[in-house]
Amino acid sequence: MARTKEFDPDAALQSALELFWRRGYEATSVADLVEHLGIGRASIYATFGGKNELYLKAMDRYAEMRDPLLLAELSQAGPALPAVRAVVRRFAEEAASPDGVNGCFVTNTAAELAPHDPAAARRVEISWERLEAPLHSALVRAQAQGELPGGRDPRALARMLLVLMQGIRVVGKASNDPARVRDAAEQALALLD
Repeated sequence: MARTKEFDPDAALQSALELFWRRGYEATSVADLVEHLGIGRASIYATFGGKNELYLKAMDRYAEMRDPLLLAELSQAGPALPAVRAVVRRFAEEAASPDGVNGCFVTNTAAELAPHDPAAARRVEISWERLEAPLHSALVRAQAQGELPGGRDPRALARMLLVLMQGIRVVGKASNDPARVRDAAEQALALLD
């Protein structure tokens, strides 16, 4: 007779996400996961697979939490440019706040794992596409509504904002100067005028 799980896999996944997000992949051992999740090594492997599989599932969870919010924010009815500005400013404020010390899970993964882990690299690319696509759509709408000058390239602007927002996450994680990311965001947003 099979034993029933004595833990909530969903809560364990969320807890693993938080630990990986705070410490990174390499700095988190399976022993750290066992201690942090409060479940045995065998249960982790039976439920999630190895450390890498658990990390990838944590990335998927992060995307499930973040991506729909961005899509909703950027696709709301009405003027589109204020929504784009709000998203970029929110990224800057999150990065500048003391709570932003962990950075962005996707950006952290891009720097740490993507160069040598194809599955992580795919997830990073998907996440960036999920940010770039609604930015592009919002900028196309802004141009159609006369908010963005006609000579601007919405695709190139969306890509510039994506790169800026990811860079903001890196700088915000490492810098003690919140003005650095706020100023960068405002300069980039000035390109939309």
